[in-house]
Amino acid sequence: QVQLVESGGGLVQAGGSLRLSCEVSGRIFSSYTMGWFRQAPGKEREFVAAIRWSGDSTYYGDSVKGRVTISRDNTKNTVVLQMNSLKPEDTAVYYCAADSTAYRLSVGTGDYAYWGQGTQVTVSS
Repeated sequence: QVQLVESGGGLVQAGGSLRLSCEVSGRIFSSYTMGWFRQAPGKEREFVAAIRWSGDSTYYGDSVKGRVTISRDNTKNTVVLQMNSLKPEDTAVYYCAADSTAYRLSVGTGDYAYWGQGTQVTVSS
């Protein structure tokens, strides 16, 4: 069983930064593609970023490109989302997710089999 636990969410002013972390336990984390998604009230879950198992390939959603960076440490079973220049429209619950298909870098929620409980990010104007 794979478990994902997010941390690092909170309240920040527009223009500020937050660093979200996701700790993964169970199975072989190093072989998974890891992703971050977000969901604002009344909206569908949206792709934010993904990183392949090796860390050599990343992909970002258009709404966050240039402002966020995804990284991973396979020795610590963690994936990090560094978010800068935050905007009020970034307010959402942020979810960490794992895709057991190692070579895929997907933006679709259906491709991720494992999900964390989410962490709230609120950006005030």
